[in-house]
Amino acid sequence: MNEAQIKPLLEPILGFLKCETPDEWLAEAQKAEHLPVLLRDHMVCELKAAQSAMLLIRRYAVDQASGDALLQWLEPYEAYTYRLQGDWRDLAQHNRLKKAMVPRSGKPYSAELIDKMVLLIKEELHHFYQVLEVAEAQGIAYDKVTSSRYAKELLRHVRTHEPETLIDKLICGAYIEARSCERFAKLAPLLAPEIGEFYVSLLRSEARHYQDYLTLAEQIAGVGISERVDFFGAREAELILSPDDDFKFHSGRPQAAAVA
Repeated sequence: MNEAQIKPLLEPILGFLKCETPDEWLAEAQKAEHLPVLLRDHMVCELKAAQSAMLLIRRYAVDQASGDALLQWLEPYEAYTYRLQGDWRDLAQHNRLKKAMVPRSGKPYSAELIDKMVLLIKEELHHFYQVLEVAEAQGIAYDKVTSSRYAKELLRHVRTHEPETLIDKLICGAYIEARSCERFAKLAPLLAPEIGEFYVSLLRSEARHYQDYLTLAEQIAGVGISERVDFFGAREAELILSPDDDFKFHSGRPQAAAVA
């Protein structure tokens, strides 16, 4: 995919985000010594995206049996990521849901939440496996990485009463997905060609995810959500532009560069 093909995918994402990734972060990201943590953290981010979607479905949309099936679906990925159990090559055979989801009664948005989030989980788990393949090709073994501040600080502003809690979580999901895509596009020309091509493929696959989250938030709210979208956009930009001494896939401006 060339620049002309990337542009129409990236333009709406840049229009949604309140800032672009600082050049200082990109300068750090292209250093060879940062590739292991970049790929490892990216892999964990793909799993966390799947987990977040799974938790939304379990909490708001399906019955108990369906929720248990979702847990079983993700368990092998979680065992490998958090407990270093199993062979990552075996994960390819686990990327399918073995039970039809049964919508919970009394929740008018359940069916659409299930449809969009189950598809998102499938894609995120596939991308999780692909990151492992890329890392393997680069001679980078997986090891545990600590979580960055990014998602935790963003979710700290979520309201504590429903349906506002769900609406805010969906808006946060939109920003996390949009930022990931923006960084795929920015990183692609800076890294080795085979990694750059992989990130372009992820941009093509995931470019709509943030819109899916926003659509669901709007449908559930039943009223305009632009004020909350702007609020979280400002918080997200603060995290991206403020000093951060922990380099990760979604980290902020590198501390040393910010101080200088």
